[in-house]
Amino acid sequence: MFQSNVFKYREMTLRDYVSLGRSGLRVSPICLGAMTFGEDWGWGSSVADSELILDRYAELGGNFIDTANGYTKGHSEKIIGDHIGRHPAKRAGTVIATKFFSNMYQGDPNGGGAGRKSLAYACEQSLRRLQTDYIDLYWMHCWDKFTPIEETMRGLDDLVAAGKVRYIGFSDTPAWKVAQAQTIAQFRGWTPLIALQLEYSLLERTIEGELIPAARELGLGVTPWSPLKSGMLTGKYTRESVKTGTPGRGAFVSRAFSESAFQVVDVLTTVASEAGTSVSRAALAWARQRAGITSTIIGARTLEQLDDNLGSLTVTLTAEQMEKLNAASQPKLNFPHDFLLGVGGFGYNGSTIDGVTAPVNQLAPASDGERY
Repeated sequence: MFQSNVFKYREMTLRDYVSLGRSGLRVSPICLGAMTFGEDWGWGSSVADSELILDRYAELGGNFIDTANGYTKGHSEKIIGDHIGRHPAKRAGTVIATKFFSNMYQGDPNGGGAGRKSLAYACEQSLRRLQTDYIDLYWMHCWDKFTPIEETMRGLDDLVAAGKVRYIGFSDTPAWKVAQAQTIAQFRGWTPLIALQLEYSLLERTIEGELIPAARELGLGVTPWSPLKSGMLTGKYTRESVKTGTPGRGAFVSRAFSESAFQVVDVLTTVASEAGTSVSRAALAWARQRAGITSTIIGARTLEQLDDNLGSLTVTLTAEQMEKLNAASQPKLNFPHDFLLGVGGFGYNGSTIDGVTAPVNQLAPASDGERY
């Protein structure tokens, strides 16, 4: 069934489809990330295992798959194309999202980025590997500061007009550039963005300062990537184990090792125990229940990992448990956000907005007095 996001804080399934941003595109509340499809990077799933994961996800009602032209050197897209794209019935029922930006052609200055030439060619190559006539959601993988955003947005609009792309979105782009792009599109009658793909987890919450508020204001869905911080929020790594072992994905994981991160994991482990669930499911449930989040992207190398992650849909954390996790992972936001919650909050003086209560400002008068 279809539902609005306001009803999502309960036990769910992959068939509880949600609208992605201000659009008519309905997607599962958990998106299957395909960065692990293929072993070309030295880690990941074999072709056979990737196909099993795709089938299990689809059998349970999942319809949203996310990949990119650069994932496993293009092999990820080809696996999806061989297993889904070439089969009309499977293709019609699947929302396939992929990305442009990665330069696949060494030595070619126009082989990557977000210029008209590169994005048009990247689209053609992705369509070929995916074995489909159209891409449901085409993401700009990263902001290209060397290309005018007008050029990128017009190029994407042309792809939509040509029937090669249905919807567009941005990944890993500053909020001010997202706002600029969306405003330009709206004023010029070009295809607007419908979603942002951003890193978000208990260990990476700084997008709460600018990007999530921008998304909510501009009508954009948010699809978090790395909600388990490359495995750090699964309980797999401990203070002792990281001293002797090297994670299979190297710096993708080890960059998260810190005492502050383990303190968050400690609280997460306690909350998971209270909720009667696994650490990873509790972390994913937290992300799903945060304001502004539409569909959380998970990556799985095995069926066991997929099943455990999908089990998070049956977990609903209480307000008290959410608050414990929020307090343990509270980010330091850039100016002026922390300021506005402190001294800058005097205009609200104790008012609560989106669950955040502004403190009573010490510079404000204690009671009504003479007004000058």
